[in-house]
Amino acid sequence: MPRKAARSTRRRRRVCFVTGTRAEFGLMRTTLEAIRAHPKLELQLIVTGMHLDATRGSTIRQIYDEGWTVDRVVPWPAPKSEADNAWWTGVGMGCLGRAIAKLKSDVVLVVGDRVEAFAAAAAGHLAGKVVAHVHGGDRALGQVDDSLRHAITKLAHVHFPATAHSATRIRRLGEDPSRIHRVGTPGLDDVIAHLRSAAASRRKQKLAVILLHPIDADTRAEYEWARRVFRAVESIPFERVVVISPNNDPGADGIDRCWIDQMHQSRFELVPNLDRAEFLGLLHDAAVLVGNSSSGIIEAASFGTPVIDVGPRQHGRERSDNVTNVPYSEAAIRTELKRIWNGGRPRRYSGRNVYAAPPSDNSRKGLTTGQRIATVLAGPRLGAGTTRKLITY
Repeated sequence: MPRKAARSTRRRRRVCFVTGTRAEFGLMRTTLEAIRAHPKLELQLIVTGMHLDATRGSTIRQIYDEGWTVDRVVPWPAPKSEADNAWWTGVGMGCLGRAIAKLKSDVVLVVGDRVEAFAAAAAGHLAGKVVAHVHGGDRALGQVDDSLRHAITKLAHVHFPATAHSATRIRRLGEDPSRIHRVGTPGLDDVIAHLRSAAASRRKQKLAVILLHPIDADTRAEYEWARRVFRAVESIPFERVVVISPNNDPGADGIDRCWIDQMHQSRFELVPNLDRAEFLGLLHDAAVLVGNSSSGIIEAASFGTPVIDVGPRQHGRERSDNVTNVPYSEAAIRTELKRIWNGGRPRRYSGRNVYAAPPSDNSRKGLTTGQRIATVLAGPRLGAGTTRKLITY
């Protein structure tokens, strides 16, 4: 008699994504969809950080509304100072470690350089889990961003850098090249989809977007810097200006107060939060993005949207030709705005983006960046021994 095929008892690999911000979740959405759809993977979600902040729209509700399953919620109040930030990072690390253990996660997936990602990477590493890091190797001054990003790289076992330069930095940090998978940024997957579905002709709306995050815990300094940005934008006859609330890092209260104090014209609109599709629509249509958000560095280039990157927050970061950096000077910002405004015929750029995925090899041909990440996470290289690392020099 023919022998019955043995039933496979191998369970799917559990990949736990820890998310702390609206921007980060949006950037990783296509990756999460690819993980959820992969037959060898099981997606888990831990939600924390700014998602729980009512002043920033309580964006955990959007996650639920979109149909995602949230496996754990880890409280993380908005910090008011650097000391607060340190305290809640430590508390968060402990809570994340317990949550990861209870979920029996195999892989802890994090992105970028925020404190929530650092806490999750440390907790996952110490708990003996494989830590996978997206957007390692980038440079950005921020508040503590550059240090945290590279600390996460040393805690991570699998790396998904966006650019060739970032991959090189990870190798120079002593990471094994076999652990490094250059895939581009997953944040461009839905940008490409948006471009395909967008109308061929750009809307004629003369729109500007302001998105400014704090770089200092001094709320008075942040208020003044925000005021300079606002006055410069106010001097240009945009039909509409959308001002998006900052993240909740220390110092954000100063920016918040400034925006509230300045909202005295009907053409200005203050929004605490936008979903990903709405935000990409604004980037697509905007004559300019002014501020210091990483979205100006990463996503905006694919739309050809000019970006005025204000201050030092993104210093050191690779950028496409659509980005111009200026200091916190009202005159400097206004001068660059006038150049972009171009007498009411706003300038555009080519759409070339240094964060685009590299050409696919045969095994990944036609895959999005999110699908590339899921393929690696499901692969045999994440087997026994992955969590054991040795610096390569």
